[in-house]
Amino acid sequence: MSSSVDPGGPAVVLRWRRHASCVGLARLELRKTLAGWGLSALEEAALLVLSELFTNAVRHARVSPGREIETRFVPVPGGLRLEVHDAAPERPRQCVPDPDACGGRGLLLVEALAARWGVGDRDGVGKVVWALLAAPDGIGDATGGAVGGAS
Repeated sequence: MSSSVDPGGPAVVLRWRRHASCVGLARLELRKTLAGWGLSALEEAALLVLSELFTNAVRHARVSPGREIETRFVPVPGGLRLEVHDAAPERPRQCVPDPDACGGRGLLLVEALAARWGVGDRDGVGKVVWALLAAPDGIGDATGGAVGGAS
């Protein structure tokens, strides 16, 4: 894992190997970040959304060795923006899995938990999958206001 601070604001930017063991490590970093920002009320939903987006990148972002997955945690007015960047051009697509299927429900969970989510281009190769999570009423954040963000 490598880290940096976003010069545009208080974002936490971390880079990870494309390995399943990094999902849990990313969750731990998000948990610590949320506590530091006073956004622990978002923890359960945020950890689940991050797990789904990161796991999708690990499973489906077939890229050359050495390419890393990047996570960004950004406090926004009224909540949190989570981003998972990878170098693969393929976009995730939501599907309706067979009721007996063991997988295929990740983006359905993201849609249920996030105020909004989407996919966008990133600087360089690949894509960013992002989700906005709204803080429960009465919970402040580092910037104040309503949830927002561009794709």
